[in-house]
Amino acid sequence: MTAVETKLDAARADLADRERVLIAFSGGVDSSVVAALAHDALGDDAVACTAKSETLPEAELVDANRVADEIGIRHEIVEFSELDSEAFVANDDERCYHCRSMRLSAMYDEARRLDIDVVCDGTNASDPGEGHRPGLRAVEELNAYSPLLEHDITKEEVREIAREYDLSVADKPSMACLSSRIPTGLEVTEDRLSRVEKAEQLLRTWGFEQFRVRDHDGLARIEVGDDELDVALDPDFVRAARDHVADLGFDHVTLDLHGYQTGSVSPDDESEDDDAVVEDVFSTEYPTGE
Repeated sequence: MTAVETKLDAARADLADRERVLIAFSGGVDSSVVAALAHDALGDDAVACTAKSETLPEAELVDANRVADEIGIRHEIVEFSELDSEAFVANDDERCYHCRSMRLSAMYDEARRLDIDVVCDGTNASDPGEGHRPGLRAVEELNAYSPLLEHDITKEEVREIAREYDLSVADKPSMACLSSRIPTGLEVTEDRLSRVEKAEQLLRTWGFEQFRVRDHDGLARIEVGDDELDVALDPDFVRAARDHVADLGFDHVTLDLHGYQTGSVSPDDESEDDDAVVEDVFSTEYPTGE
């Protein structure tokens, strides 16, 4: 038996000891693996629950429904608004803490409605070592159970397990909520979230796989993966992006030649899902011809 198989058996046995569980389910690879393990261990006594809000792209909700069907697990949707929280809207370096607190609170409300005592999340063993993660504090404070973390299952092992379960999201790139596209200190608004979502949907429709559209108060900064940068530099794409992204409410549209980088609008040492430390490209002083 391999080390991963040993961890899997322990995680399933641990979940089987719990009468019923609700999984905070985004449809990403981590929560999908937890849902698959819980469904294996508990069958119909495991419920996946997705929190729908303005920061969740509609395409991600569609994916969550599809992956829940793949697993065969019961899937519930709860709705709430992060924009009801002034602390979240302010978008300081604790934004992810406020977001995760509200999302998990919504999960606990649904769990109580279903007479379930245990709420699970998809935190894995690699997450605590990835810098400032204020959302993890919310997981601890609300006492959510993280089976991947509890049984030392790393991100790489999560993807391996997802492939063993033949989950379509096994190699899906990480996807943080839409608010991560807005620079820290700039208020999160429904208009900003909406235009970012629509711009990223355009990129998805045009065939890009690893990308972000950052909203610098009306300036759209497009990031794409290194292996897709040549496509983004094509004059046809440049014209399409300039015309169609600008139509969504952006004053200017730019392509970041650094390519896709997680957390490129985040504060120092922040790494929450999509967030990690990189230099703000707009703070650089470039030499002139003088």
